[in-house]
Amino acid sequence: MTTNGAQARRQIITERVLEHGTATGAELAELTGVSLMTVHRDLDELARRGVLRRFRGGVSALPSTVFESNLDYRLGVNTVEKEAIAKAAADLIEPGMSVMLDDSTTALALARLLVDQVPLTVVTNARRVMDLFVGRDGIRLISLGGEYSQPHDSFLGVPCLEAIEALSVDMVLVSTSAMDARMTYHQEQDVVLVKRAMLASGTRKVLLMDRTKTARTALHRLGPVEDFDHLVVDDRVGGELLAALKECTDVRVATTG
Repeated sequence: MTTNGAQARRQIITERVLEHGTATGAELAELTGVSLMTVHRDLDELARRGVLRRFRGGVSALPSTVFESNLDYRLGVNTVEKEAIAKAAADLIEPGMSVMLDDSTTALALARLLVDQVPLTVVTNARRVMDLFVGRDGIRLISLGGEYSQPHDSFLGVPCLEAIEALSVDMVLVSTSAMDARMTYHQEQDVVLVKRAMLASGTRKVLLMDRTKTARTALHRLGPVEDFDHLVVDDRVGGELLAALKECTDVRVATTG
């Protein structure tokens, strides 16, 4: 099977385990239509990434705060929606601007679209975003240092906050783990602090949210939806919620089809 096929299969496995809490190797082999040996290899890889936990005879789900923070997990989910949102968000950015991108996978999808949109100043704490812009002509890259977080593959902590507070940019683009009609949320305190500092440094603030992050909450409040100048969502967000969001801010709906 191709790499994309293996990734899709592992996503199916992950979603099944998250839905039911546990699963056996035999159940997952039947679900995916592959051999038990292949499933065991998938489970080993998912456990290595910190997405699931192995036990004798099967696998169980880690707490949501663990897998939702894991970059490898986030890179494999809702990719069509994230790419559509990134394309719509790119229309907000003009050459010559300074932009700050967080460590979300939606911001990473956006970064891939900006590498040739020069001149541009890019500020980020996300290592993979940095990698995209290193050595690019016409790009001024400012790296936000701090304490490296392996699950996020980014830099957080007090040094990161201090670096952000020293800057002022034209536009900040972030995503977060949850949003209802009025408020945005994230499950991790350290991440909330960094995102808040980022938003405070921007003249314009843009929120990037796919449908799976809407109509839900998490432990910590990030900020009201109305504090954002623009909200970019995909076209699978429910109509009632979409109408409520439009009362709070400028909403741009990205087409996934």
